[in-house]
Amino acid sequence: MTQPKSRRRGAELEAAILDAAWEELREVGYGRLTIEGVAARAGTSKPVIYRRWPGRPHLVLAAWNARSPSKIPVVQDTGTLREDLILLFGSIARRANEMLTEMAAGVMSEAFRHPEIGRLLKLRLNEPSPMTEAVEKIVGRAVERGELPPIELPHRTARLPLVLIRSEYPQPGNCFGEAGESVIEEIVDDIYLPLLKGLSTTDPDK
Repeated sequence: MTQPKSRRRGAELEAAILDAAWEELREVGYGRLTIEGVAARAGTSKPVIYRRWPGRPHLVLAAWNARSPSKIPVVQDTGTLREDLILLFGSIARRANEMLTEMAAGVMSEAFRHPEIGRLLKLRLNEPSPMTEAVEKIVGRAVERGELPPIELPHRTARLPLVLIRSEYPQPGNCFGEAGESVIEEIVDDIYLPLLKGLSTTDPDK
């Protein structure tokens, strides 16, 4: 039996548990994944895991989020809204490509068929995230520069960059390959910029 590795603490221990949960999910699937199995693989105990996550679905989503492209750093201020968005979309695309290399889409598709995962995922999608915060800051900078008038950014609009990038990935490497930069520019120019400008010209009283 694997013995708990008592020297690990905090972020190091949490990362080991999430890695173990991900590997268990890949090997046995969500239906057969157990907290006992994750604890054994991580070299820790069930109580340690339960102190951090109340149950199996919470742990699995945490493992997914550890690899999620929603964890996008705020991009640098390039001086223009368009260039800021291109950098952000490029960052999301690179992370999505890494995830697909790890077969994340196939792993999570099995887990998402379970109702408890679906309920938690729906709640999670309605929460602020580093990616939505990055979009809000980029739009805020554009307003300060006078590129956009003050607008209220709907939550779904702030999440849309991730959705748009994911739609380009039916197979690994489909978007961010040789033509990746041009695809990202098309998404920004043809979809996201017009959407933001449309929000800025919408009369809320009509």
